[in-house]
Amino acid sequence: MVVFSFLFAFFTNWISYPPVYDISTIDGERILFIQELEYIEDSTRSLTFEEVKEQRFHTNASFQPRDYNPSSAYWVKVRLYIPKDNQEQWLIEFYDQTIDNLRAYVPTVEGDYRLLQFGDQFPFEQKTFEHKNFEVLINDRLEGVQTFYFRIESHAYVDIRIVLSTINQFVHYALNEYFLYGIFYGMILMIILYNILIYIAIREIKNLYYTFYILSVGVFAMCVDGIAYQYLWPNWPEWNQVAHGVALFSVIFWSILFSRKFLNVTARAPKLTKIIDAVLILRSLWFLFALVFDHELFQLRNIEIIPLSIIFYASIYVWARGYKPARFFVVAYGFLFLGFLVKAMVMLSVIPISIPSYYSLHVSFVVEMLFLSFALSDRVRILKSMRDRALFRIIKQHEENMSLKDKVNKELEQRIRLRTIELEDKNNLLREVNEKLTAQTKEISQINSILDLDNWKLKNNIKEILQNRLVNKNLTLEEFNGIFPDKLSCYRFLERIKWEESFKCNKCNNDKYITGKDHFSRRCSRCGYIESVTSNTIFHGIRFPIEKAFYILYVTNNQSERFTLDQLSEMLDLRRNTIWSFKKKIEELLSTVDKPEKDYLRNFFMVHSN
Repeated sequence: MVVFSFLFAFFTNWISYPPVYDISTIDGERILFIQELEYIEDSTRSLTFEEVKEQRFHTNASFQPRDYNPSSAYWVKVRLYIPKDNQEQWLIEFYDQTIDNLRAYVPTVEGDYRLLQFGDQFPFEQKTFEHKNFEVLINDRLEGVQTFYFRIESHAYVDIRIVLSTINQFVHYALNEYFLYGIFYGMILMIILYNILIYIAIREIKNLYYTFYILSVGVFAMCVDGIAYQYLWPNWPEWNQVAHGVALFSVIFWSILFSRKFLNVTARAPKLTKIIDAVLILRSLWFLFALVFDHELFQLRNIEIIPLSIIFYASIYVWARGYKPARFFVVAYGFLFLGFLVKAMVMLSVIPISIPSYYSLHVSFVVEMLFLSFALSDRVRILKSMRDRALFRIIKQHEENMSLKDKVNKELEQRIRLRTIELEDKNNLLREVNEKLTAQTKEISQINSILDLDNWKLKNNIKEILQNRLVNKNLTLEEFNGIFPDKLSCYRFLERIKWEESFKCNKCNNDKYITGKDHFSRRCSRCGYIESVTSNTIFHGIRFPIEKAFYILYVTNNQSERFTLDQLSEMLDLRRNTIWSFKKKIEELLSTVDKPEKDYLRNFFMVHSN
C-alpha cells in the first residue's frame, strides 16, 4: 500500500497536470506558495463557483506581491490525494488573517461541495477555530483525489500561502506562536507600566509620550497579527478594516512627539524642528483624509519611511553634536528603520517572503523598545552622574567654606580682642576730648552770639551799600556785572524790591499768597492769579537778557550822556534799535514817576508800564 501511494504521488506530481499533493507524504506540515498554486484572476469579481470549475487554472512561478490586484478576486484550486487508511486529521490554513472575504468550497463525502465563508469583515465567531488565522478542516472520511476551491477577495495585498498540516502540528505551532506573542505583548505591557510609574515619579512628559508610543506599537502589532480582532473587537469587523491604519498613525504620531522631546531638537536643531513639525502636520492631515474619505489610503504604509528617516537623521545629528543620551536612540531607531525597510522591500517584491522577513517588524520593535529603554535609563544615568558631580563639588566647596569660615572666625576673634583694647583706650581719650569740647562749645556759643549781632548789622547795611553803588555815576559795565552777573541775581533783586513790604493781588487786592510754579512768582490764595516777578515793571515782556536791561536802565538814569547808542550796542551785543526802543520806554516812564530820596532805589526799578 505504501508503494502504491508513492507511485501515485510520483505520477500525479510529475506526469499529471494539475499537481496533486499526497498528504501521506507530508511530514506534519507543507506550505504551498502562490507560485506553485493553481489560480485564476477574476477581474470582474462576477464568476460563480460553477463557472470557475469549468475554467482552466494555471500556475505562475514568477508571481510577486506587487502583481496582486486588490480590485480582482482570486480563485485558487488545491488537489489533494487522501489515502484510504489515513490516520491523521488534516486541515488547510491561510496565514494571512487580513483577508476580507474568504470562501472555501470543501468537498463532501456525498460528492458535493460545502461553502464555508469567513474573513476579517465578518464576526470572529464565524471562523472554524478560535484562532487568528483561517482554517478549513478536512473531513477524515474523504479519500482519493479531492479538489478544494478558494475564492479570495480583499481590498489590500493578500499573502496567499496555504498550509497543509495535521491537527497535532497545528496545535503545536499555534501554542508556540501564542507563547511568543505572550512574551512580545508581555514585554510591551511591562514597559508601559514601568514608564507610567516613572512618569508618576519624575513627571517628565517624554515618559508619557513614550508610554503612548509603546501602547500604539502594541495595538498596531495586534492588528497586524490578528490578535486584536480575536480579543479586542471580535464583533466589530467594520472597525477592524481601519484599525491598523489608525494604530499605525498613532505609532508615527507619538514617535515624533517622543523623539522631538527626548532629543530636544527645538534647542539642538531648530531647522530640523520645523521639518519634523511639518511632517507631523502633513501626516495628520493624510490620516484624517484617509479616515473620512478613503480607507484605501491606509494601505500605503511605505510612506512611514519618510517620518522615520527624518527622526533617524535628527537623532544622528543631535548625537554628532555631543548629546550622549542619543546614542542608544540612534541604535533603537536604526533597528526600527531597518525593520520597516525590510517590510517595505517584501511588499515591493525586492526580497522574498520568509519567516525572518515576515516578522522583521516585530523583531525590530522588540529591539527598538529595549534600546529606547536603555536610552531613557542612560539619560537618567547621565543626569544622575552630573547631579552627583555637582553635589560633590557643592560638598567640597561647603567644606572649604567651613574651613575658611573657621579660619576667619579665629582671626576675627583675635582682631576683636585687639580692637576692644583699642576702643577702651579711645573711649578714655574721647571722654577727655568731650570734656574739652564742652568747654569749647560754651566759648563758641558766646562767639556765635556776637557773630549773629554782626551779621544783623551787615544785612541792614546791604541796601545802603547797594544804593550807594547804584547811584555812583562812575560804575563801568564790568563793575555793574559784578553786582548783577546773571538773570537770577536780577530776579532776586527785583523780588526783594517788589515785595519787600507786602504782597497785594492786582486782581482782588488779597494779601495772602503761595509760591507759584515758576521761580520768583507768587499765586494769590483767593483768586489763583499768578504774578511773575517782572509783571507790572519796565522789564515785563523784554526779549533780551534782563541783566543787560538792568544796565541800560542804570546808564539811562545815571549816565545818559556818557554812551551813545552805537557804543551800548557794541558793549551789550544788542541791536541799536532794541537799545533805542528800551531807552525811550525808560525815559517816557521815568518822567511820570516821583523820585523822593528815600524811595529812589525802589522807584528806580519799579517803573510801572501802565
